[in-house]
Amino acid sequence: MLLTEMAPPPGAEALTGLRARARTARRAVFVALTGSIALLTTAQVLADRAPTREQTLPLAVLSLAVLATALPVLAATQLVWGARARVVRRRERELFAVPPSARRRPLSRLGVACGWAVLLLLGGTCPGQFRASALYAFADALSWAVEAAMVIGSAAGVSFLIWWARDALGIMARAGRPGGSPGDPWDPGRGARPRGGAALWTGAAVAVAALLGARAHLWEPPMPIIYALLTAALVCGVVTDE
Repeated sequence: MLLTEMAPPPGAEALTGLRARARTARRAVFVALTGSIALLTTAQVLADRAPTREQTLPLAVLSLAVLATALPVLAATQLVWGARARVVRRRERELFAVPPSARRRPLSRLGVACGWAVLLLLGGTCPGQFRASALYAFADALSWAVEAAMVIGSAAGVSFLIWWARDALGIMARAGRPGGSPGDPWDPGRGARPRGGAALWTGAAVAVAALLGARAHLWEPPMPIIYALLTAALVCGVVTDE
């Protein structure tokens, strides 16, 4: 009898559901990350190009609102992702004794960390936009908050790099051992997942990178291109894996 024709072991179907929930949580993290960076970058580009102080102020407020919303949303989605991923790994150990390979996990975590770094760097430019709007007192107060966030972010970044390097080395060491896990051949979704997700995520990443290039004044695209890039980043992120 073929392996795939055998009855699934107890808990295999439940594990499939847990994996699906973890994938959904991971997708939510990356959707929130790409969307936040794209919206914040676009708002700041518009603020830079505003011809008057009166037109700069609402865009500066919009940038700050996006940043203030993005930080707790990203933290919440990552907490959910981490909790669901731990449940999956614990169930895999119970079912297979050795969990399947997780070689892509360090790359996902590094991508999220880079996204956080970009978001914090963009947030560091928010006080300058309020100064351009002649709100000097508020800009000075915001600068203190931004500097505190940068210090906290730097400490968290150093801690993450140490933890990430240890985790990556552990994964590489386990990958070299013989007799790994058989995986989950009973997973009904295995091999049947949409293959367009990678292309859509690539499109979202390219759109966000183009917006960041415009924010850094590496190129000066017209406003219709800015709006098109924002739309592409949001649409590509939302429709992935649908």
